[in-house]
Order: sequence, then C-alpha cells, then structure tokens
Amino acid sequence: MFKPTFSGRLLLAPLLLLAACERHKPAVVTSSPTSMKQLEGTWLASHEENRGDTLVYRPNTYKFPPTRGRTGFAIKSFGRFEQFDIAPTDGLAGHPGTWTADGTTRLIIHLTDGHEPNYTLEILSLNNKVLKLRRVK
Repeated sequence: MFKPTFSGRLLLAPLLLLAACERHKPAVVTSSPTSMKQLEGTWLASHEENRGDTLVYRPNTYKFPPTRGRTGFAIKSFGRFEQFDIAPTDGLAGHPGTWTADGTTRLIIHLTDGHEPNYTLEILSLNNKVLKLRRVK
C-alpha cells in the first residue's frame, strides 16, 4: 500500500485543493473547442429557477417538474444552433440557426429561417450542469 511521505503530502495537498477549486469555476465561452464542448448539448428552460433577467437552463436529461411546455435550444459543434419553441400542438418547434462567439462570454445567435432577429446570449455561469444566462437583444 502506498503511503506518501510528509513532503509528498505537502505537495499533494495543494494539487487536490486546486483540482477541487477548478471544478466549481464558471465556464467562459471562447472559440476553443474544449470550452465550447461544455456548452454543447440540448438545454431546456428551468423557468422555476429564473431570477430577474437571469435565465436558467438544464440539460434535456434533467428530471424537470411537470409543466405545460419548456422552451430551449441546442448548441451544436461547428457553429450550429437550434432554438426550440412551443408548437401549436404543445410539442416543440425547432428553428435552425448558427452561433458565433463574441468575446469570452457571449454567443451571437442567428436563426436561418428568419423566425426572429439575431440576438445575443451572455453566459453568466455553467456549474453542475446548470447554465445561467442573460438574453441581450
């Protein structure tokens, strides 16, 4: 069995502390594939958790409480995007589009079907699979 020496424990402790802190650091958007991978996926509105102009989204695999419908979006690789609105039949209607990074915390969204004008999503945080953002016109 491995038993670290006293000096080994002194070196190991800061590394463990650093690893624990890194896990809770909010994600920022950059054009690097690594950071965008954290945002890729299908996100549905968790409107019960919204506060003021802060919008809360969770992965579509999250067990949401019952509601009449949930809007959302999918951030995909290579700048692809899809917005989900509630359809007349209470299902979801998808609107295809694109995203581009604007700085380190903003995504510019362009819906290719002309459903609505371009808008910006400002990423406030991404922690424990909870995405908080603000929609900027």
